[in-house]
Amino acid sequence: MTHPRTYTLPWEDYELIDAGGGKKLERWGNIITIRPELQAYFQSVQPFTEWRKKAHWEFIETLGTKGKWKALQPNTPNKWQIKYEKLLFNLELTAFKHVGIFPEQRSNWDWVKDSLQSEERVLNLFAYTGAMSCLARWKGAETTHVDSVKPILSWARENMESSRLLNIRWVHEDALKFAQREEKRGNHYDVIVMDPPAWGIGAKGEKWKLEDNVDQLMSTAASILSPKGQLVMNTYSPMVTFELLEELATCYFPERNCDLSELYMESTTEKHVYFGNLLRVTA
Repeated sequence: MTHPRTYTLPWEDYELIDAGGGKKLERWGNIITIRPELQAYFQSVQPFTEWRKKAHWEFIETLGTKGKWKALQPNTPNKWQIKYEKLLFNLELTAFKHVGIFPEQRSNWDWVKDSLQSEERVLNLFAYTGAMSCLARWKGAETTHVDSVKPILSWARENMESSRLLNIRWVHEDALKFAQREEKRGNHYDVIVMDPPAWGIGAKGEKWKLEDNVDQLMSTAASILSPKGQLVMNTYSPMVTFELLEELATCYFPERNCDLSELYMESTTEKHVYFGNLLRVTA
């Protein structure tokens, strides 16, 4: 069955140049990287030999999702900044192939930004390095940022400071546990953002799988979403299918508008790369 698609567009400081052969070629400001990409199962337009002439860094997997970065150009920095709107994001090479933002989320940043009112309450769960949190705070929203990894919270704070923002509320906690406590307290949010990993580690080292928690996560989010609020959720886990997400949305948001699609990006070479299932809920 063919599902609707939502496409994230590039911007001045980010470009998906090419994809294929299980990899993607990306430009982040002036730095070009080659990273693994399971969804790039097709053939690339340009051969890898051409990619490596352009790229500054290539991620080489060594164990599971971990690996090392190989320098392809001399004297290339391993930390740098890129801009989005008025915001500055600090990027760096990590042992898990990531560099600090998920650029496919740009369409969700814009979706929230375009409707967000000053003074609204935003809850960003699984908030990573805080691109959405910074965007919400820039728009004047009261912003709560929740992540279970302390170094990632520090990275998010750096992004806030680099973007000349103040007063994001930082919460070092498992996202579901925090949301459940907010439900018990009777707290509500005007915007809830959830970009959960397929698997991860909780604040106390506990293992976390999205398919084991997605039902509870959706139920709790529905309880703390204000009557006129909106929610966006992106899922990468192959175990959380489009049909399952549709079923959960119908169950927990029966009186609201639920827009489901698959998230994609198109490379400059016209390759289409899938980035999971996307749910957007409005009143």
